[in-house]
Amino acid sequence: MAIVGGALQGMEAVLLAKQAGYESVVLDRKKNAPAMSLCDEPVNIDPTKDPDAALEVFRTCDAVIPACEEMDLLKTLDSMKNKMDAPLLFDLKSYNISNSKNRSNEVMKSVGVPLPQPWPECGFPAIVKPSSQSGSIGVTVAMNDDDMKKGLDIVKGLNDEPVIQEFVHGKSVSVEVIGNGTTAKGYVTTEVCLDSNYDCKMVKCNPNIMSKEDCDLFAKIGKDVAEAIGLSALMDVEAILTPKGLRVLEIDARIPSQTPAAIEAATGLNLLEELTTTALGKPANRVPTDGCSIYRHVYLKDGKLRSSGEKEFGHVQSPRFAAGLFGSDDCITDYEPGKTEWHATLITKGRTEKEADERAQSCIERILDECSLDEFLDGTPEMI
Repeated sequence: MAIVGGALQGMEAVLLAKQAGYESVVLDRKKNAPAMSLCDEPVNIDPTKDPDAALEVFRTCDAVIPACEEMDLLKTLDSMKNKMDAPLLFDLKSYNISNSKNRSNEVMKSVGVPLPQPWPECGFPAIVKPSSQSGSIGVTVAMNDDDMKKGLDIVKGLNDEPVIQEFVHGKSVSVEVIGNGTTAKGYVTTEVCLDSNYDCKMVKCNPNIMSKEDCDLFAKIGKDVAEAIGLSALMDVEAILTPKGLRVLEIDARIPSQTPAAIEAATGLNLLEELTTTALGKPANRVPTDGCSIYRHVYLKDGKLRSSGEKEFGHVQSPRFAAGLFGSDDCITDYEPGKTEWHATLITKGRTEKEADERAQSCIERILDECSLDEFLDGTPEMI
């Protein structure tokens, strides 16, 4: 498996490749990109500057997946796909639609997806976000006109168009969808827990996140949108479960970080394997089990253990896999005994939600005990 990009999505892809039994080759222009120390074979090249060298690598692989969001690189890979001798697990056309919240909102509206109310009908509080950024980049909660102006200035500073919608309250949920260009299939719902910067600090996967009816509806929403855009790859759908039902925030047609690993740990369903086998014309179609998992980022700094958003975890240095560390089932970390600053992603499993939660908490308690720390600082958003 050739993985292009060694940052957050690259680490996710390497973990999933490892769990699927695939050998991984990571290509990145940065020698110290975090996934380079996790994979079987790191290759320090930039395909946009040396496409011939990249092609040589791709031709030794069974599949190629971009784990990046740089448009120049994605376009380069797309232009090379007919020369790779392996499927490119990416759909540039769908990515271009999902990369614009304005365009994707139009598609979702056309197939009846429940969306947050637009501005100005929604009133305050409102969310101001850039149309073409992912995650929490450039997102502002506007409580009044001054906040609105600040939010619009931030979006303008990113040279982007603003999307303004009602601020919806509730549980943040995600579902992945895989399409073959004609038909699509929705998979498992996960809960995304945010830190004080609205960045993902933890993912929960269990059968109790939403009712079966809501999970089925969410999977159908993902399937309908994927088929409307002709998805021939993997995408995720992010939504809020409000008291009035699901409100879909956005779609992203690329391999996500975090949620697939939580799903694999809980259910045994490996979305990278599903994506690869679908592209090769022989879908694995594994049936997910009803297990539970917690996927959580933490970091130690200034003598304090803190929950960590994914952007902070992206600063991890030369990480390694360390299954069993602090009682985890799996772990990605740059921890070494005696280090005063380190990051970790801890994955714990359980047969029940309670067991997974207790094991996740036990990991935190072991860190506090073994590292002689006083407390765990677990930030949450001001409004949720």
